[in-house]
Amino acid sequence: MIAFEHKPGLVAYLTCGDPDLATTHAVALAAIDAGADVIELGIPFSDPVADGPVIQRASERALHSGTSLRQCIALGADLRKARPKAGLIIFSYLNPVLRIGVSSFAQQLASAKIDGALIIDLTIEEAGEYIETMRAHGLAAVFLAAPTSTDGRLKAIAERSRGFTYAVSRTGITGEQQQIAADAAQLVTRVRQFSSLPVAVGFGISNAEQFQAVGEFADAAVIGSAIVAIMEKHGRNSAEPVANFIRGLRVGKSVAQAER
Repeated sequence: MIAFEHKPGLVAYLTCGDPDLATTHAVALAAIDAGADVIELGIPFSDPVADGPVIQRASERALHSGTSLRQCIALGADLRKARPKAGLIIFSYLNPVLRIGVSSFAQQLASAKIDGALIIDLTIEEAGEYIETMRAHGLAAVFLAAPTSTDGRLKAIAERSRGFTYAVSRTGITGEQQQIAADAAQLVTRVRQFSSLPVAVGFGISNAEQFQAVGEFADAAVIGSAIVAIMEKHGRNSAEPVANFIRGLRVGKSVAQAER
């Protein structure tokens, strides 16, 4: 169930299969127990053009271990059984979805009791069939809203989104940044003109200070690269370091402090 019980809410991104699916499962449970409201299960892809080097390397490792979309959905089903109230979203590029078919994709998500999906390179203008199929199965279709989006496009995104709207804090690729872009708050204000859905801000949020700053104007923050970097460092022993990092976000500690 997509709901932000905390203020600010936390959407935690994981690259499925990095370094293996068992580790992803353990880290996801630890993240939920530490305070993550929603887990984004990232599907590894060979050409992740919207992602920075940290997530690109994670995708390479996951693909090398043979991780598939079907396996990631099965992982989501296991997580749903273990944590019935957690929000679970598939985060993918379009190609893996097209390979199994949009209808099959939606059926599998519904069967796994995953809440929905964010297809990062599917534009709202080309998403008609996908949106109809997702809604027919009771699934949330989450879309990205960018600072460069026109008001007309933001309105279209708001009208078609379910679950929450993902506001991209800046143009460019994912990755840790020194500070939150100044237009992130303005984008959230613009999105709220057209939608009452929660707004989660992502791309570049990497520490407690930024997390708390986003909470001043948005409903939730999305953190990906910072978590994936911890997993790159700790490998199969990542569950506790990730949990410490997430707990540190809530109390204002840096990554280094949280890992001590």
